Amino acid sequence: MREHGGNIDLARQRFGGRAEDWIDLSTGINRLPYPVGEVSLRQWSALPSRAEIDALHQAAQHAYRTSAPIVAMGGAQAAIQLLPQLAPRGRARILTPTYNEYAPVLSVAGWEVKEVSELGALAGADLAIVVNPNNPDGRCHEPRELLALLPRVGRLVIDESFADALPHLSLAGEADRPGLLILRSFGKFYGLAGLRLGFALGNATDVAALAAMSGPWPVSGAAIAIGQRALLDDAWAEATSARLARDSIRLDAMVQLQGWKLVGGTPLFRLYETADAPAAQDKLARGHIWSRVFAQTPTWLRLGLPGGEAEWTRLADVLSR
Repeated sequence: MREHGGNIDLARQRFGGRAEDWIDLSTGINRLPYPVGEVSLRQWSALPSRAEIDALHQAAQHAYRTSAPIVAMGGAQAAIQLLPQLAPRGRARILTPTYNEYAPVLSVAGWEVKEVSELGALAGADLAIVVNPNNPDGRCHEPRELLALLPRVGRLVIDESFADALPHLSLAGEADRPGLLILRSFGKFYGLAGLRLGFALGNATDVAALAAMSGPWPVSGAAIAIGQRALLDDAWAEATSARLARDSIRLDAMVQLQGWKLVGGTPLFRLYETADAPAAQDKLARGHIWSRVFAQTPTWLRLGLPGGEAEWTRLADVLSR
């Protein structure tokens, strides 16, 4: 498996403890998840119906403020795995540094992959990929910048996995434009990554192709029930966005005393420049708080936001040691 956050098995091997002893801040997953409520036995035992899947799609269109065609998938990662099959092999360009699954997935499928550091360098690609806001540094691009790029590439994929709390950045409302494909993650903002739910939004042809490749039951009955409930809960989403905005500022202030400098981030995670990120990770891990480091940039440390007050107190205590 490639380097990712969430690798608590590695943390336990090195620093001990049970999984439940750890506060996992190595991912950008909301640690105060949506309250899932009850899921009926039928939703666990019966195959999802077409009407139920359609209702989930409508809930996602509501949450993402779009009428574009949409297909539910087993997380945004499921859509990434299918991207190489949407068009004949050609030139793929990826705006980096970013999520590290795109390049290998395309390369193994025979695409010519080039990583670039500037948005304009994507021009001329058959497939261009931008994560907005970006993981791990939170770099953002205004929708108008991305739309200006659209005529200059064959297909533009915008990964909006961290856009829920920053809806002004989203191009979901424009997703039915030819050549544009939007990926959304459900699990990060709603704190339910284990549900494995995500969406792809695009023109009818691309969405139909992804739906056909995903098969008749791309997500579980439980994912449909919980996802629909959450995506229609505007009050929870608004309150959560406001809390995350406050908490990201709180975390920045808390780590300032360590001498760490903010590189960037989103309301779900922060990226800090440190003197020695592995040493900082070890310090946190001795208090059973897991963080994310990057082999290619050994001064970068990424932290998700703690959940309840007990987690904030524990983080403060570990940092003060």
